[in-house]
Amino acid sequence: MSFPSPEDFTQIRYEVADRVLTVTLDRPERLNAWTRVMQAELLAAADLWDADDDVRAVIFTGAGRAFCAGADLEQGGKTFDWSDREGTPRDGGGTVTTRLFESTKPLIAAINGPAVGVGLTMTLPMDVRFVAEGAKLGFVFARRGIVPEAASSWFLPRLVGISRAMEWVATGRVFGPDEALAAGLVRSVLGPDEVLGAAHALAREIAENTAPVSVALARRLLWTGLGLAHPMDAHRADSRAMFARGRSADAREGVTAFLEKRPAAFADRVGDGLPDVFPWLERPEFS
Repeated sequence: MSFPSPEDFTQIRYEVADRVLTVTLDRPERLNAWTRVMQAELLAAADLWDADDDVRAVIFTGAGRAFCAGADLEQGGKTFDWSDREGTPRDGGGTVTTRLFESTKPLIAAINGPAVGVGLTMTLPMDVRFVAEGAKLGFVFARRGIVPEAASSWFLPRLVGISRAMEWVATGRVFGPDEALAAGLVRSVLGPDEVLGAAHALAREIAENTAPVSVALARRLLWTGLGLAHPMDAHRADSRAMFARGRSADAREGVTAFLEKRPAAFADRVGDGLPDVFPWLERPEFS
C-alpha cells in the first residue's frame, strides 16, 4: 500500500502540533480493531515521523471509547488462518512492533479504553503507557486458540518479569489498570478525560527541554541494552555515544545554557543520522 501523505490514511489520524505527533487509531465503530490496512498505515506513519525533525515525540491513542479491541474478527474462524500466504508468513503486529522498536522518537501510549490482544501488545515497544480507569486489558490469545504475537514474548517479560507475563498469557484473562500498574506495565492510571492530557504534558516536556539526537541515542541504548549479554557491551556503546555527543554543538550549547541560566537551543538534527554505537551487532532479518 502506498501513502504519499498522511491525508491518505483511512484508519489512523496523523496530527502534528507543537512538535508532538498524535497518532489516533480511527475505527471507533469497530472499537479501533486492528486490520491489515491499519497495520500498513502505522508502518507508513513510522517512516514519516522518523523523517520529520519537527516531530519530537509521538503519542498513540484511540478514537471513541476504546484504544484497540484487538484484531478485527470479521472473518470469523478464519481470522488467524495464514495458509493462503506464500513463504514464511510474518504476523502483522510484529511488523509494527519491531518497527516501533527502531523508532528515533520517544513513543507514549495514551490507552483511553479497552486494549486487548494486539491492542495491548502493540504498546509494548512504546516507552511510557498511561491508561484510563476502568479500561479492560488482556493478553487473550490462549483463549482464542493462538499465541501472543507482535514480538510480545520478547517485550512483555522484560517489562513485567517472566512470572507475571506467563500468568497473563497462560490464563488469557482480562485484567484492570490497577493490576497493570502494580506490575509496572503502565506508568499511571488516570481518569478517561485525563489520559491524553498527561501524555501530551510528558511529550511537551521532552520537546521543550531536551536535545533530540540525545533522546534518540538514549532510546537506542536503553532498548538495545535489554538484549545485551554483559554490562561491558553497554559500556562500549555508552562510550561511543558519549564520544560522539561530547564533541557536538548540542553538548556545548547544553552546558553553556545551563551556566547562563537560559533555555538551551539544540541545533543537531536526528535526520542527519545517528552514530553507530553498536558496530559489533548485526541487525537481524526476518526469514
